[in-house]
Amino acid sequence: MSCKEEFIEIFKTYITRDGADKLLDYLEHKSDFFTAPASARYHGAYEGGLCEHSLNVYHCLVDYLQRERVQELYGLEYSEESVAIVALCHDLCKIGCYKRGTRNVKDENGKWQAVPTYTFDDPLPYGHGEKSVYITNGFIRLTREEAMAIRWHMGFSGTEDSRTVGQAFQKYPLAFALATADMEASYFLENEDRI
Repeated sequence: MSCKEEFIEIFKTYITRDGADKLLDYLEHKSDFFTAPASARYHGAYEGGLCEHSLNVYHCLVDYLQRERVQELYGLEYSEESVAIVALCHDLCKIGCYKRGTRNVKDENGKWQAVPTYTFDDPLPYGHGEKSVYITNGFIRLTREEAMAIRWHMGFSGTEDSRTVGQAFQKYPLAFALATADMEASYFLENEDRI
């Protein structure tokens, strides 16, 4: 099964609230979501990387929330729909932002070679998590906890005041769980330098 097929299957299985069909239609037919990279030079910097990253985050989040400690000690329980929404939609802010280009690098003989790359140019500079909430909420009504999870999914690696991030994590544990899943996917599953 391709990443696109898996994404659509998970989306259709778990995301059923009003507007879900319009959101999926937007992703499939009116955006570059399924062909866009997840970044310009880091994790998922290739065609389809954004969809693959979203799936990786989904699987990491499902695994995190199934931990005995998370369920029994922390009492975190979320619907399958909420889990699918926050994981699959957390990076919708990246739609339409990456353009194909080239950059020059030296090959093993010291000669300059043009290699394919992506450049980042955001046509709607609304923020990172904020923009993902804005796009998603334009189609489906997010709960407050879902909106906060998507908004704060960058966690302490973002540019926000760390006190604010900590407050968001304390009030909305799904935000912490999503940020953890996002980091696990980015730094472990998608890190090409990792052996």
